[in-house]
Amino acid sequence: MSTGATGAAEPRHDNATGDRSSPGSAAQEQWHKTACILCENNCGLLVQLDGRRFAKIRGDKEHVASAGYTCNKALRLDHYQNGGTRLTSPLRREADGSFTEIDWDTAISEVAARLRAVRDAHGGDTIFFYGGGGQGNHLGGAYAGALRRALGSRYRSSALAQEKTGEGWVDAHLTGGHTTGNFEHAEVSVFLGKNPWQSHGVPRARTILQQIAKDPARAMIVVDPVRTETADLADIHLQVRPGTDAWCLAALLAVLVQDDLIDHGFLAEHTGQAETVLAALRGIDIAGYADICGVPADLLRAAAHRIGAADSVATYEDLGVQQSPNSTLISYLNKLLWLLTGNFAKPGAMQPHSWMVPLAGYSRDIKRSPVTGAPVLGGMLPCNSIAEEILTDHPKRFRAMIIDSANPAHSLADSTTFRAALDALDLVVVIDVALTETARHADYVLPAASQFEKWEATFFNLEFPHNSFHLRAPLLDPLPGTLPEPEIYARLVRELGAVGRTTHTVLAAAAKLGRRPYAMAFAALLATDKKIAGLAPYLLYETLGPTLPENARSASVLWALTQRVAKLYPAAMRRAGHRSADALFDAILAGRSGVTFTVDDYADAWDYLPHPDRRIPLAIPQLLDALRALDTTPATHTSAEYPFVLAAGERRSFTANTIFRDNSWRRRDPQGALRLNPDDATRLGVSDGDRARITTHRGTAIAAVEITDRMQPGHASLPNGLGLDLPDGDRVGVAANELTDATRRDAFAGTPWHKHVPARIEAMPGE
Repeated sequence: MSTGATGAAEPRHDNATGDRSSPGSAAQEQWHKTACILCENNCGLLVQLDGRRFAKIRGDKEHVASAGYTCNKALRLDHYQNGGTRLTSPLRREADGSFTEIDWDTAISEVAARLRAVRDAHGGDTIFFYGGGGQGNHLGGAYAGALRRALGSRYRSSALAQEKTGEGWVDAHLTGGHTTGNFEHAEVSVFLGKNPWQSHGVPRARTILQQIAKDPARAMIVVDPVRTETADLADIHLQVRPGTDAWCLAALLAVLVQDDLIDHGFLAEHTGQAETVLAALRGIDIAGYADICGVPADLLRAAAHRIGAADSVATYEDLGVQQSPNSTLISYLNKLLWLLTGNFAKPGAMQPHSWMVPLAGYSRDIKRSPVTGAPVLGGMLPCNSIAEEILTDHPKRFRAMIIDSANPAHSLADSTTFRAALDALDLVVVIDVALTETARHADYVLPAASQFEKWEATFFNLEFPHNSFHLRAPLLDPLPGTLPEPEIYARLVRELGAVGRTTHTVLAAAAKLGRRPYAMAFAALLATDKKIAGLAPYLLYETLGPTLPENARSASVLWALTQRVAKLYPAAMRRAGHRSADALFDAILAGRSGVTFTVDDYADAWDYLPHPDRRIPLAIPQLLDALRALDTTPATHTSAEYPFVLAAGERRSFTANTIFRDNSWRRRDPQGALRLNPDDATRLGVSDGDRARITTHRGTAIAAVEITDRMQPGHASLPNGLGLDLPDGDRVGVAANELTDATRRDAFAGTPWHKHVPARIEAMPGE
């Protein structure tokens, strides 16, 4: 869900404010446990409150995963909780376009009636769901499924479909699910389009990066067109031309094969179809591909030999390649790097892992959208296709959208067209804490409690061998007029009458008798009515939820998920110290610094493979065809009219996602500068601080210029998280998706090319 290596804020392991003096009151002196909500690591935090203000923030040393680590961004979370303008009443759009505040009973009644009307007139599959949580709030999304089931809604999407669906499809073919790198112990760490110094993703990222850089026995290899802060620490920086990562990775693999650096024993014992893959790599012209990607062939060979000679290798690909040309092919080539060298199921290498619940489906099957036939991977429609599924007269077009804790009018490619799509719908319902760019196009806006005002959690449980889960207790009461998302969904499902009174009565009575009778009653009802399964989150919330301590009703869905853990990973759960599913559930409810829910042995990694023979099939025919076609695939997408490659959405020291709706949180680069190479700046006649005009196929914007040799000539970048339309009326920085093009997308997954936007850059007259 992102400070340079010189002068950067260091990871914090003590008082985040640097103030060790005693607070002035007992109330202020108390530290409350929670977690960061800005990236998937969700580092544990301690917060001192001053009323509703976060007076002090520091890392939680008792946290089972982060152990006191946090970065500078987490220390600014008061700007999330108290910096923006909150909604405190449901809003209804009137005929003249204005919003009227309405009470909750009216809002629920009207929204349910209009959703029912769309379903009855056009079918539930024309009601499209988007979002369900961000980097810190997934519990609400767990209950959204019950509303979708009640409506018959089939299609959904989220930010994952802008990033990870191509990688997930590759994973489905190979290991059957997500894999994670053990960077803390890897001899060689490879980062592809990934700058963990800023975007994290690796647990305790800056600490781990510094440890690798200081250890002469270890090596770091970075593949990135930008000389990032992580690249500054690397032993080898493969500074590819923008958009040529596929050729770089293919050349690395070709060196491994042609110089016989592969692990023949591993391939023979643990894989299938290896020869098909090796044959495709033997024919690659290494020198020719080196010329295409702009990396000296000798440096590519040095990197490949370092990988091939290592006892352990871990890799991490991220948005720099996943939102660029050939992204799904790149995911495949990345995974072949560690598979061909035998770096699976051992310390320092790549591993599968347990889940509380997967964030997406992992299937090799490709379903298709109803209008355009876009690929639906992992159960999610590509974000670039959503507007196309609306702006049409096709009878199966989407007619309504429910948007939960997401801001697609700002975050999806070609914002102008997406906003037009929202306006073309019969109904738009937004659930959020603020009147976002998306909410401004809604028919109803339902105000949610903030992420620190309710029980919350994420399902970013991505580690091996120790995997953890953190249920966060609320730090504050919800603002009057707001509700947690599970309560909003429960009220809507209740209003739709999706569950009979008898079912509710039976389960509520069983819950009062204890969890064992409750489990038996639930199982009996499921046996007689399979439809109940889709409504289970709602039923749990309504019947088990009221019996939970400390008003932790929203945590009731976790009871079902702990049953899942006990069924799928019984030995790993017991190694983590939990004798049963109920014991794990109780530990989660009580564990304010998180809970380790599974502990695996490295040999257990093979048990995660879904293939009957426990062998990894290496050949993915469609992607091998794409690999063979690289010789004739265009490596350049710029033109005389648009000669620059613009990377839209670069993670920097003071950028984050758009939940920070308060521009004052940024201590550096407050305007979100356009970064340019010095040679380009000279040619354009611009200096630091001057303004430049950026023009793409889709739009135009003006940004202040920052000149830096971190960028290659012809490559420019804008940060993420700026260009918000806040109540004060002043837009700060560029809304990057006013410039991106939804038609530029990956051929397999439909993921956008946010990091590869052909652009023209010109000095502003008079600058």
